[in-house]
Amino acid sequence: MLARTAKTVYLAAMIDENISHTVLELPPADRLELARRLVESVVAPLPLNEAVAEGIRRIEDVAAGRVASLTEEQYRAALG
Repeated sequence: MLARTAKTVYLAAMIDENISHTVLELPPADRLELARRLVESVVAPLPLNEAVAEGIRRIEDVAAGRVASLTEEQYRAALG
């Protein structure tokens, strides 16, 4: 079992090395796009995506006049 685990770790390291080598050969713009996608995949979990979508919906409601916005004075008063 230990030999199998060591082999699995070795293979995973080789795959990682191949991926790294291949990615580093990409043009800079493609590497940046890949980096953006990777960061989004770990930084923006589903609950955050839902919160952002809700924030956008609320902004659109205010912009479309479906809900009244606060004046600066009302906003500051609400903050306490």
